[in-house]
Amino acid sequence: MNFLRGVMGGQAAGPQPSGAETIQKLCDRVASSTLLDDRRDAVRALKSLSKKYRMEVGTQAMDHLINILQTDRSDSEILGYALDTLYNIICNDEEEEQDESEDEAAQKQADDLGAQFTEQFVQDPEHVTLLLALLEEFDFHVRWPGVKLLTALLKNQCVQVQGIILVSPMGVSRLMDLLADSREVIRNDGLLLLQQLTKSNAAIQKIVAFENAFERLLDIITEEGSSDGGIVVEDCLLLLVNLLKNNSSNQNFFKEGSYIQRMKPWFEVGDDNSGWSAQKVTNLHLMLQLVRVMVSPVNSPGATASCQKSMYQCGLLQQLCTILMATGVPADILTETINTVSEVIRGSQANQDYFASVNAPSNPPRPAIVVLLMSMVNERQPFVLRCAVLYCFQCFLYKNQKGQGEIVATLLPSTIDANSISAGQLLCGGLFSVDSLSNWCAAVALAHALQDNLTQKEQLLRVQLATSLGKPPVSLLQQCTNILSQGDKITRRGSKVQTRVGLLMLLCTWINNCPIAVTHFLHNQENVPFLTAQISENLGEDERLVQGLCALLLGICIYYNDNSLENYTKEKLKQLIEKRIGKENFVEKLGFITKHELYSRAAQKPQPVFPSPEQMLFDHEFTKLVKELEGVITKAVHKSSEDEKKEEEVKKTLEQHDNIVTQYKELIREQDAQIQELKEQVASISSQNEQMQTTVTQQLAQIQQHKDQYNILKLKLGKENQNQSNSQGDSSQVNGLQTEELTQLREEVEELRKQHTLLQAQLQDKDALINNLRSETAEGSAGGSDNTELLKELEALRSQVKSQSAEINQMTTERQELLRRAEAGSADAVSSSSGGSLDAAKMAEVESRLAAQTTETERLKEEAKSLSESRAELEQQLATATSTVAILQTEQAKLQTEVQESKKEQDDLLMLLADQDQKILSLKQKLKDLGETVDDEDDLDTRDQTDDDFEEDEDED
Repeated sequence: MNFLRGVMGGQAAGPQPSGAETIQKLCDRVASSTLLDDRRDAVRALKSLSKKYRMEVGTQAMDHLINILQTDRSDSEILGYALDTLYNIICNDEEEEQDESEDEAAQKQADDLGAQFTEQFVQDPEHVTLLLALLEEFDFHVRWPGVKLLTALLKNQCVQVQGIILVSPMGVSRLMDLLADSREVIRNDGLLLLQQLTKSNAAIQKIVAFENAFERLLDIITEEGSSDGGIVVEDCLLLLVNLLKNNSSNQNFFKEGSYIQRMKPWFEVGDDNSGWSAQKVTNLHLMLQLVRVMVSPVNSPGATASCQKSMYQCGLLQQLCTILMATGVPADILTETINTVSEVIRGSQANQDYFASVNAPSNPPRPAIVVLLMSMVNERQPFVLRCAVLYCFQCFLYKNQKGQGEIVATLLPSTIDANSISAGQLLCGGLFSVDSLSNWCAAVALAHALQDNLTQKEQLLRVQLATSLGKPPVSLLQQCTNILSQGDKITRRGSKVQTRVGLLMLLCTWINNCPIAVTHFLHNQENVPFLTAQISENLGEDERLVQGLCALLLGICIYYNDNSLENYTKEKLKQLIEKRIGKENFVEKLGFITKHELYSRAAQKPQPVFPSPEQMLFDHEFTKLVKELEGVITKAVHKSSEDEKKEEEVKKTLEQHDNIVTQYKELIREQDAQIQELKEQVASISSQNEQMQTTVTQQLAQIQQHKDQYNILKLKLGKENQNQSNSQGDSSQVNGLQTEELTQLREEVEELRKQHTLLQAQLQDKDALINNLRSETAEGSAGGSDNTELLKELEALRSQVKSQSAEINQMTTERQELLRRAEAGSADAVSSSSGGSLDAAKMAEVESRLAAQTTETERLKEEAKSLSESRAELEQQLATATSTVAILQTEQAKLQTEVQESKKEQDDLLMLLADQDQKILSLKQKLKDLGETVDDEDDLDTRDQTDDDFEEDEDED
């Protein structure tokens, strides 16, 4: 302990040991001490020396400190000291300030110490796994140093540590738990740890996102005050950017989770926007960057369109436009807001239409597009702001033919309003301004208004410009070429190149794929000589790009030439190139465009980002056009006249084939139309046929009804002969029908008789069985009362059956009598009809008799039905009696069994009594032999009889 006091505190006598010796002794004490207090004091001493003697502590004590983490897990204090010591030797942020006299090599060596110690620590993946396990400790002195140490490891060896954490079970989940820690220090350092963990690792980003990171981070941002929050909000936003940037899976999860809607309150700004703090500017800048990550042009088109739609529906775009038109917003925030709005509306028709309707809060109100263009052509505005406005204008016109038409319409003579400033006027003003940057921006903006839109290219040819008083107006196309030819009058050489590059890009975009514009360009006799002169000259490095663009413009004039001008046909232009320039030289000059150092930078992304105005030369969409045309122009220049003729012939043949195919297509369309008409006719005829069939069916039914009525009338009101014949036929028919019904009734009666006889036989059998049971039951000694009740019930059933049989006989007799009367009535009807009586009264009498017979027949049917029901009841009762007999038989069997058992028991008792009598007799005999007096049974019986007589006498008295 005196040694530790010497190290930690007061001075000891004698020579002082060096730092390396002290550290060596402390390491020995950590390794050899058995007491926990001694090891704890030694580790505390190493922690205090770890900053001053970083190299020595790292090389000598790292293994001992890792061993402490593994063995002394129960003591949180020593774990905290060990983790702090490891953090001090690995982290590069808290090194002591170096003196200015130290050389750079020593400084670099000190910086490399953290990387060396980190590599030594992560050589064994178990060390990182051990550190992850220690993070589960809730103790502040263990968790906080552990978080800081893991963050330092990730800074120094990010990829290797990420791989270890990724394969560790629940590794990422343990780190996500840090965000839920109630201690803000640990939560905030956990945010820094997750920032390092999620850098450039899509797998970890997905795991963190699906561990509910978006919900937790957005909650923290809201709790901390959103854009008005502190550094914690900034850390949360940086982590969100890491999770979403270039990760389509997380972007989709963020959108599907409705987290875009939660971003809208971030951009709510008040009327007074003065005095923004630096932290608020940083937070809002990151929030705008987060929105841009979701709608970046490098994302998949489907995902970008979906996010753009969500931002418009939830009102986020409207909120951004409010910031765009607000006053007092800092310049860098305004610039980033313009870039954000640009990407939110890029390629989305609904968002572009909304942006076109936004007005600035001015008097009178002006469209936001006009206000932004005023900033773009104003050379006093910041360069980054002008680039942002140009990008916004490009995104507004991207795949927006409606917007392109509106911009071009502001340049046409019929739509110019002298009292207001339009977008077309601003573009023309910037195009012919003395500021080269305004020239370039206006030319590129106007080129985007013509991109892939043949109609607007032709419309722009109508624009006329008034150059000066007293001179006739010139077309916009002619004015652009005039400025190109007069470029030498511009004083500054760099500005001259930028202006000419912008105008040449505009002309190339304008006449591309537009033969009418090519004709207008070639119609000016000065344009082709100017281009050939520019291409053929040997100029410096700065002018090479202009030569390449002139070659591209001349090549477009060849490729899209319709040979309408005799002096400038394709063949003559190619001959001119061969004589004045040379084909190889022309192709070489054309290649200067793609070989330029700024070309590849502009081709990377749509947003115009340039370090300085002088490097602002290429537009992203123009680089696509160059890539598309370079090859076809080279082929077009090298083609001979014969190849041209062959190509023309092939084109004509193809056109003929196209015409034939078109004719066949039209014929097929006509036939399809005819087939469709015929189908409709067939459908209408089918419906008419169905209607007619329905009508015919109804008419047939009516005819049949009329026939029936006619037949009835013939039966009642016909002539006498017809009445006679009809009455004979009807009587025979009616009698025949009655005879059939009587026959059926007879058969039913016979069947009922048979069933009745069968039931009588079954009842007799049951009676016999019951008599047998009665005789057998009478012999039994037990169960007499039950049998008597059963016999009574059977007698009642029997009497009921007899009464029902009597009723059946009576009903049968009545039925026979009714049948006889019916037969007699039918015989009378036959005799009356055969007698040939024509009296109508007899006929009526016959009909009344038939009606009476029919009524009687119905009554008989009802009686037969009631008899059938009675028969069913009798059968049911018979079944009940049968079941009763079965029960009686079962009980009789039981009684017989009990009787047999009783007899057996009586026999056993008799045997026992006989044995007892024998024993009693033998005992009496023995008593007599012994001289005892023994009463005999006869004496006992006599005595008992005497006692009984005496009692009887007393009773008589």
